[in-house]
Amino acid sequence: MEEYPSKQVPENLDDPPNSRLFVVTSRSITEDELRESFYVFGDIQGVWVVKDKQTKESKGIAYVKFAKSSQACLAMEEMHGKVLVEGTKPVKVFIAQSRSSTRHRDVEDEELTRIFVMIPKTFSEEDLKETFKEYGDIEYCVIIKNKFTGESKGLGYVRYYKPSQAALAIENCDKAYRAILAEPRSKSTATEDYSSGGGAARNDYAGGSESMNQYAFSLGDPGNYTVIDYRHGDFTRCLMVSTRVVLNQEQIFSLFDIIPGMEYCELQRDAYGMNKGHALIRYSNLGSALYAREKLNGFEYPPGNRLAVNFVDDGEDRGSPVGRMAMQFVAAQMMSAVWNGPSSSQMMKPGFSVVSSVSRIQTDANLPSLKKLAPPDSKTKERLFVVFSPSPLPPDVLEDVFCRFGSLIEVHLVPGRKVGYMKYADKQCADEAMAALHGRVVNGVKMKVMLADPPREESHKRPRTY
Repeated sequence: MEEYPSKQVPENLDDPPNSRLFVVTSRSITEDELRESFYVFGDIQGVWVVKDKQTKESKGIAYVKFAKSSQACLAMEEMHGKVLVEGTKPVKVFIAQSRSSTRHRDVEDEELTRIFVMIPKTFSEEDLKETFKEYGDIEYCVIIKNKFTGESKGLGYVRYYKPSQAALAIENCDKAYRAILAEPRSKSTATEDYSSGGGAARNDYAGGSESMNQYAFSLGDPGNYTVIDYRHGDFTRCLMVSTRVVLNQEQIFSLFDIIPGMEYCELQRDAYGMNKGHALIRYSNLGSALYAREKLNGFEYPPGNRLAVNFVDDGEDRGSPVGRMAMQFVAAQMMSAVWNGPSSSQMMKPGFSVVSSVSRIQTDANLPSLKKLAPPDSKTKERLFVVFSPSPLPPDVLEDVFCRFGSLIEVHLVPGRKVGYMKYADKQCADEAMAALHGRVVNGVKMKVMLADPPREESHKRPRTY
């Protein structure tokens, strides 16, 4: 792995977050040429061209570190696709991945454009927009409200059109708002936590995680949360996870996302951004939370480190007789499933669903009712090409979703890649599926749905012999 020259390295490459660029460029581009091209966007703390250890030649990739996140984001927006030196190829510019991330972020990454803020409970959405519009064009604002009382929780989201605008808001707004980048919405699937209407922005948002981000700024110890004794029947959809070994957000998310229905996962950090060894998890239904608690409390991850998982008060009113009866009924059903159902190893597979077949599809798309598949020997009239982010959906879930538009013949996932094909016996059905599902989120997975290229014609060349 290549190392940066130690004399140029700032103490922390990820301070502030998202302030370092990853640049894919021509091998002939030098550090001086990169600095000359990018200095107009702000204070550059370092430029490094990654070189081959053996030949000392450039690998065609480089890093540019800025003093501010807004400077790096603006540079990405302006320089992506530009030619730095005549005769060289256009550069590709991304926000470099941090140690806690697994990928570089591009200019269209919505994780860079949405901020989470603490606001007065008297704020309306118009007040929120008026307060933050000075930093850039706002796509939408959302105020988080108690779904039972309709009262503001003093929390909100602001979505900008550009990453640099969101970064400017975080850097320059009043510190009382405690603005940070929001959790990605792809990690949430439910829409029912919005109680103030179904505006277009909210429907597009599909933001089940909103209801849990009320915990994002709590810097106290876990003792500040009301831990519930599950033996007395006080089950909730919210769990507190404690670990002695430091785990990152992705590790905890991947572990608890095995159980379907996870709406929210937030690693707790102190005022200095340090991992506190605790995380809050919320599921869309009581059954999933109960199953996660039963199966993962005491689970060793990594080996030798036992996780402590307990229910915590999620702020919901469970006092009504009807609510209490419903909760106890679901709990009883789930306890029965845990002890009398399939084996642990079988039930811990990602495909296992502890919720009913009706609710196993959670999406922001309007889906028609189920339809039968077309006969397997039907002639393919149209193929759809689907790109999944962050990972492909199971074939049975895809079949469930795409068959609802009629004439679906089969679903095919490309092994080892995040893409697949949907074959239809009727072109109109395929067009309707594409129109309804392109850009939509199903079970936390965002899909890009496009017409597939026509199959390649069979070659008439004589097959190669060996």
